[in-house]
Amino acid sequence: MRLRRMIAIWAAKLAEKVSVHIFHRQGVTWAGKIALKICPDILKELAAQVKGAIFIVCGTNGKTTTNNMLCAALEAEGKKVICNHTGSNMLNGVVAAFALGAGLNGNLKADCACIEIDEASTRRVFPYFKPDYMVLTNLFRDQLDRYGEIDITMNILKEVMESAPDMKVIVNGDDALSAFLAMDAGNPFLTYGISEKVMDDKDSHEIREGRFCKKCGAPLEYKFYHYSQLGDYACTGCDFKRPEILFNASEIEVGERLSFTVEGRRITANYKGFYNVYNILAAYAAVRAAGIEPVHFNEMLADFNPENGRMEQFVIRDTKIILNLAKNPAGFNQNISAVMQDDTRKDLIIVINDNAQDGTDVSWLWDVDFDRFKEANVHSIVVSGIRCQDMRLRLKYVDIPSMLEADVEKAICERVENGCGNLYVLVNYTALFSTRNVLKRLEGQK
Repeated sequence: MRLRRMIAIWAAKLAEKVSVHIFHRQGVTWAGKIALKICPDILKELAAQVKGAIFIVCGTNGKTTTNNMLCAALEAEGKKVICNHTGSNMLNGVVAAFALGAGLNGNLKADCACIEIDEASTRRVFPYFKPDYMVLTNLFRDQLDRYGEIDITMNILKEVMESAPDMKVIVNGDDALSAFLAMDAGNPFLTYGISEKVMDDKDSHEIREGRFCKKCGAPLEYKFYHYSQLGDYACTGCDFKRPEILFNASEIEVGERLSFTVEGRRITANYKGFYNVYNILAAYAAVRAAGIEPVHFNEMLADFNPENGRMEQFVIRDTKIILNLAKNPAGFNQNISAVMQDDTRKDLIIVINDNAQDGTDVSWLWDVDFDRFKEANVHSIVVSGIRCQDMRLRLKYVDIPSMLEADVEKAICERVENGCGNLYVLVNYTALFSTRNVLKRLEGQK
């Protein structure tokens, strides 16, 4: 079996290099697919070689950032970690993370593993190994034609949780859906969250998913919302309520940088976007849940670059560019909030595709608060991508003018040439990697 595993690892590494250097593609999915074809048990065998804890990260939004941040936090404490950094989170991507991290001798030297897994793909991954910890970030409506309603996703996650009864769940207690799932599944769990009102949502028109209790069906009553359905809630018909928060963020400051206090530690990060408080807090809680003292957590945050299109920064001919993923209503609304934190003049490019991985149903665009861009000192908006016409129509309905350029590279070059020097590029899933490649190439040109 070891020989077969070695051949699979060699083949995976070769496939990844060929994809990146010759075809200029990510190559991770193909690497995992080839490795699994050659050695069907490779994931089981390599996961068994991880000396310590295996963490998985699930949830609708924030998986990639949280997973990579958790990996960086563990590495900062001296751990050797296997991680699917690129966000390739289906079975082939998970296999690739282990295969590409293994040595040519077929063995894996790792203290921990941090693996982001697509919620629907957990059914395919869990038969190969049982994680020690699951970080559950949130549950929002996402890709209705692929996932269906949230109940379907919750049922899948409950099924895999019950298949790993010893797995500890680190759950966002501010999300009524995630909290109920953790309680209902019966796994040991601990919570993180924010117990003070931070954001003023009086002008928000967000669609709230968690309005009714999953236990009895009665309406939930909220003391306050942070965004979407995240907040302090209690059922009006039964005893279900927001659980006691173990890792509670307080004294939160949001602006050009983020800071908060948890367990008496002041955490500071040079990031925008209130949602990143949750991402940072989730990573911190996971480290602590594993019994590791995060001595170098702030140093890690100072050096941490989200990359992979999560508030990733580029500079092209003196134009500052921020690339960020926005793939569902809750995520897009938080992107808008992050853009609005920048009160300087800015250009926007919004790229919307409808490939299979995006979800072919783009009706979710009508649940996004695009009208808030009227208040954001926006110089121009360009719509691009396969469904640019739909995006332009959506903006027209809130009286926001936009320019149309289906070709993303042309749109970027035009804004670099004629824009105000401050550009935000907001993309959904399949537009992310191609747009990122364009930005990296243009940035590298003299």
